[in-house]
Amino acid sequence: MTSQPSGSPQRVLIHGVSGRMGRETLAAVYGAPDMDAVGGVRLNGSGNTFSLPDGTATVPLYADAAAAIKETSPQVMVDFSVAAISPTAIKAAVSQGVHVVSGTTGLSDDDLQEIDKLAQEHNVGVLLAPNFAIGAVLLVHLASTLGRFFDYAEIVEAHHEAKLDAPSGTSIAIAKALASGRTEPFNRPMPEKELLPNSRGAEQDGVSLHAMRMQGRVAHQELILGTVGQTLTLRHDTTGRDCYMPGVLTAIRQVVQCKGLVVGLEKMLEL
Repeated sequence: MTSQPSGSPQRVLIHGVSGRMGRETLAAVYGAPDMDAVGGVRLNGSGNTFSLPDGTATVPLYADAAAAIKETSPQVMVDFSVAAISPTAIKAAVSQGVHVVSGTTGLSDDDLQEIDKLAQEHNVGVLLAPNFAIGAVLLVHLASTLGRFFDYAEIVEAHHEAKLDAPSGTSIAIAKALASGRTEPFNRPMPEKELLPNSRGAEQDGVSLHAMRMQGRVAHQELILGTVGQTLTLRHDTTGRDCYMPGVLTAIRQVVQCKGLVVGLEKMLEL
């Protein structure tokens, strides 16, 4: 895949265009003066075009990422799909010299290693980010600096009822960031008698993670840190998916300067 001529809009393909985040991304890319939405991929869809959320325009619609890339010649593919299909689409894009921005979580370590290897071989960048909201990205960044000062850490997160994975990728990223500055896991007291299984939640590096799923929520992350005589609580609330779009557009603009796999939008924010 050849690079775009200097000054030309970035050609962007959206994989998972019919989902909530895919629709938001399509509208944001269409409204960005330096980008051109060249197509969308919807695996189980029908029809040849897909309309913008406001109905003002359409983009070509495809059922397969590889075919869409061949037809539309994108510079960047944005992926908001599911872990069962995302790796195949990302590898297809990278193999054809297309940069990738993905918000799909749950990819295996083997997939990540293969994606990184392919991206290095084809001299393209791949950004995988569990969250594109700037506040959530800052929460992950702060967690990496705070973990060493506290002995206990718990995360409570709440998302909409249709979210497919639990705990969220953002919660796992926060837990890993907390542990990154420590030499040993957090203290995680367990009851002598557990009246119900998993009452202390899931565990990552000694951090307990508690996931709620219900209507009326979009995405909420709350981190509670504790040590002798004190606690510190940090919380990020997402009230609308439009909050993700500045981060997505930033990632699209910057991923073309990268080579190989980059995990986390914070790597692109000069934090």
